[in-house]
Amino acid sequence: MGDRGIPKTWRHMNGYSSHTFMWVNGGGQKFWVKYHFKTDQGVDFLTQEDADRLAGEDPDLHRRDLYAAIHGGNAPSWTLKVQVMPFEDAADYRFNPFDLTKVWPHADYPLIEVGKMTLDRNPEDFFVHIEQAAFEPSNLVPGIGPSPDKMLIGRLFSYPDTHRYRIGPNYTQLPPNRPHSVVNSYAKDGPMRYEPSNAARPYAPNSYGGPAASPQFGEIAGWPASGEMVREASKLHREDDDWGQAGTMVRKVLDDAARDRLVSNVSGHLLNGVSRPVLDRALQYWRNIDKETGDRIATRVNGG
Repeated sequence: MGDRGIPKTWRHMNGYSSHTFMWVNGGGQKFWVKYHFKTDQGVDFLTQEDADRLAGEDPDLHRRDLYAAIHGGNAPSWTLKVQVMPFEDAADYRFNPFDLTKVWPHADYPLIEVGKMTLDRNPEDFFVHIEQAAFEPSNLVPGIGPSPDKMLIGRLFSYPDTHRYRIGPNYTQLPPNRPHSVVNSYAKDGPMRYEPSNAARPYAPNSYGGPAASPQFGEIAGWPASGEMVREASKLHREDDDWGQAGTMVRKVLDDAARDRLVSNVSGHLLNGVSRPVLDRALQYWRNIDKETGDRIATRVNGG
């Protein structure tokens, strides 16, 4: 509902992993990380009024803008930065660091610049390279693993399931999804498979030279399963709540003009057919975040 919810173009918005991932270095040390892709074009936004107008006048604005920028030699870029948390900090951090709705304060874990992503080539064929693209968080390289983030764990399973249903069981053989390195697995057959699996005996272990797992990668990608990390991350930490970070955002990050737009956006949506008692719960929600802002929204919604 704030300014960043309606980016001016895709080139003018940041990207975030949201989820927490694990990094393991060459010495076997484990860390928790969050990814931040900071736009080099600067963050910019549309007002709600402009967005409503453009949705009717030019609904393909964002896609066409990105294509035109790349085609015209104005390749957009993002600087990749990461936050790194020592493995042991997570168990007793002041809030659950694996909570998808929370951000790690930069004062505790500052951003570290690691690289840059530049989009400098448009797709040759939209259907082949875009419609059939299949992104999934389970595509992990050695040294990067998941975390106890329950939403991430669910997505590790659900995204591949979605691709198998939407595209087909052998979607990883298509050009936009084909791995650059040889994959040795026992996956075989199914509709539209055209590369042999080279696994004549599709079971493991076998005595015929079939692919074997690399135990060291399973070891470094995991976290203690004794319950310490998994269970504690599910309990309330001392600063776990649903309102604290949102309230800080409203009071300390947004300026007066941004708060005015937030109130206008939220009240406009609530006036668009939301009825009681749902409306009352929504107003209480915003008062829990920040009473002054919630009261301003309620005044507009209630006609005051």
